[in-house]
Amino acid sequence: MKRKNNIILFVLIFTLCLNLNVSAADESSNTLPEIYGTSAITVDMQTNEIIYEKNPDTKIYPASTTKLLTAILLEKNKKETDMLAYTAEAKAQPQSSLNSAAHPIEVGDTISAKNVMDALLMFSANDMACVIAENISKSIPEFADKMNEEVQSLNLKNTHFVTPNGLHSPEHYSTSYDMSIIAREAFKNSWIRDTIYKSTSTVTTSKGASFAIMNTNKLLGKDGCIGGKTGYTDPAGRCLVAIYERDNRKILGIVMNSIYDANDTYVFNDMEKIINWSYSKTPYILHKKDSVIDKKDVKFKFLPFTNFEKTIKVPIKTEDNVSYYDNDLNKKELQQKITITTVNMKSLKGEIPIGILTVKQRDFSKSYKIYSGLSKKSFLKHMFSIYSIILIPVFILILIFLFMKNKSRRYKKHKKYSYH
Repeated sequence: MKRKNNIILFVLIFTLCLNLNVSAADESSNTLPEIYGTSAITVDMQTNEIIYEKNPDTKIYPASTTKLLTAILLEKNKKETDMLAYTAEAKAQPQSSLNSAAHPIEVGDTISAKNVMDALLMFSANDMACVIAENISKSIPEFADKMNEEVQSLNLKNTHFVTPNGLHSPEHYSTSYDMSIIAREAFKNSWIRDTIYKSTSTVTTSKGASFAIMNTNKLLGKDGCIGGKTGYTDPAGRCLVAIYERDNRKILGIVMNSIYDANDTYVFNDMEKIINWSYSKTPYILHKKDSVIDKKDVKFKFLPFTNFEKTIKVPIKTEDNVSYYDNDLNKKELQQKITITTVNMKSLKGEIPIGILTVKQRDFSKSYKIYSGLSKKSFLKHMFSIYSIILIPVFILILIFLFMKNKSRRYKKHKKYSYH
């Protein structure tokens, strides 16, 4: 008896612990990570769904993450083997330049576009951004115009650029959401992807100067980080763009205006927190599979080649769970649209789709097949009422016809005997 009680007690304790673990996991998944960055966002790279957001549309200064757009324009205008001339404007750039931090470069010296891209994105060289600008355009302001044309082509509403390297200007601004669009566009390009994935490289000038450079992204190669771009100015704070891949799923993270601490760890810790949280987050089920999501008035023409229609209120259901990431931005912007496309006997009975449900949030859009949820009883009831409307007048006409025919026969018979 004592042994039996011990077993029961063990089972109860085990069940309680299991429930506590599940509850803790759920709470952990729903509790937003605390970060130093004042603006941040994570995006599923395949679906464009926003998973995590913190002030994504708040104006920020992007600092050197700007160089992702400069890299896009370099790829569009130059080949990797093209030689770019080092300019006086490039030499005048402050620290975080190859010229000042690594080795003096002479004006007029040339560097391959491939090496320039490495220095731009890995070392975050301010002078290389100016080299790109003045080898593509006649001046920095003219190149800034190209940058803003690219911004417009990406349909970004809250971004305006003045410099190719992100050095501070009140008129040089963006948002973490807009920067996520720029980053996604940059990562589509294999040249840029290959560059940000490298941890080290060597830059060589035409006059023989050679510099070994390292990637400034401290997370590169750690826990699935396959690339990114750092940034910092006093007004911008510490900034970081990073892309991760785990289990064949890519998530992009943006952290803006974090703290540049003594060991330069805060922004990287911020990124790890929001990325880990995003990978653990499961979408919220908006509509469960086979549940009625709405009722729609559907007009159905039951008799071909006639204008006879009946309006039926049809319950609408989906064949799959409909889900989305539950955050303030998605809640605010969630749109659902039901489109009825096919109305016939089969679709009304739920044998084939009757239409589609389109769910949208920002850059995300997904369509689901929808089906009629009419029960067999309801369907037969509608059929009976419809055919009753059709058949009763026909039956009455038949009765009238038979009555008139019978009356005609009686009249003829009466007339026949009236002559005798």
